Amino acid sequence: MFGVTYTMAQSLSKTVVMVGMMGAGKTAIGRALAHALDVPFVDSDAEIEAAAQRTIAEIFERDGEDFFRQRETEVIDRLLSGPPCILSTGGGAFLAPTNRDLIASKGVSVWLDVPLDVLWERVRHKDTRPLLRTENPRATLNALFDARVAHYRRADIQVEYGQGSIAETTTAVQRALFAFLKD
Repeated sequence: MFGVTYTMAQSLSKTVVMVGMMGAGKTAIGRALAHALDVPFVDSDAEIEAAAQRTIAEIFERDGEDFFRQRETEVIDRLLSGPPCILSTGGGAFLAPTNRDLIASKGVSVWLDVPLDVLWERVRHKDTRPLLRTENPRATLNALFDARVAHYRRADIQVEYGQGSIAETTTAVQRALFAFLKD
């Protein structure tokens, strides 16, 4: 289906954690990768929403970002302690040293490195991004991007892409992951 077949699924011993900016495609690529490798896909934001019975935006509004980040760390730790899967995280998850340490010790991090202009095109019309509910969401996205890139660079694997299809990007992630795990 994705042009490359690996027999990695049987030997995937760690969870593969998708990290990157909002709009990078962590969920879409994560789902496709999980399908290709025949492992479960889990989205940490969806897990947080299910536990809280509220949306991320509602959690931010009612309880604040600090509260959300604490719950995020708890969920990521729980998911990393379970069976290997593909785990999509929120854009800010990898910024916390505790989360990076958890991911480094229990998983493999994959940064989907997408150009800022592409990210803006993907998120500009969505109202589900609480951090972009500002007077100038483009400037906010730029500031977030600038502040976060140094953290994302700490990921085990970096896959650069912009306009590629989900299938092409999934293949690139598979290749990079296979090469990383082979070493």
